[in-house]
Amino acid sequence: MKRSTINAILRAADAFIRECGFHLPPFAYWTPEEWRARGPECAEIATNRLGWDITDFGIGDFAHTGLTLFTLRNGHPREPVSKPYAEKILIVEEGQITPLHFHWRKTEDIINRSGGVLAVQLYASTSDERLDETRPITISLDGMQRTVAAGSVITLQPGESVTLPPRLYHAFWGEKGRVLVGEVSSINDDATDNRFLRPIGRFPDIDEDEPPLYLLCTDYERFFSVQQNNG
Repeated sequence: MKRSTINAILRAADAFIRECGFHLPPFAYWTPEEWRARGPECAEIATNRLGWDITDFGIGDFAHTGLTLFTLRNGHPREPVSKPYAEKILIVEEGQITPLHFHWRKTEDIINRSGGVLAVQLYASTSDERLDETRPITISLDGMQRTVAAGSVITLQPGESVTLPPRLYHAFWGEKGRVLVGEVSSINDDATDNRFLRPIGRFPDIDEDEPPLYLLCTDYERFFSVQQNNG
């Protein structure tokens, strides 16, 4: 992805989040220069990859296969005394797919916070991590149990949510407009806890055609070092 494209996505995402009455923390708007001046007090943000996360999953077609995220809080899988939970805000465009994947460890609630309708397709997984195309799935929708057929697409209106346990394949996309989605989960680890049905990249390759507007969570190591800023 071109950095100029990412910057445009960031501007649009921030405007939509504000339109929905949601507010991001101050570090969402720190410039690269401000990051370079920060010290060890910000280590949690960088280490736990809080902040902006924009991906085209390495496919190169963000409009149709992509996702915009902002991680608000997160623990660290190798620090048992850290926060045992995570929270994100996602922006899902109409017709924009996050491909089928599951998490080996993470349990998450996916919540339609505002905007259009969120469509979620569900499959159980087999012991060898393929789609189980025959087994029905029992899920929790806002605390109410519901059993659906393999491959079913459930729709979440604003205010509705679904709980996704580990090893449950899911894909999602927006319908009837852009959707502001909340995610509340156990610790999020995008480095080791994503199993995509078809091999794709979790983070994009970036063509630096202009300076970053705001840093992505994968940019921190280039602009911020606890050791360096701690002397």
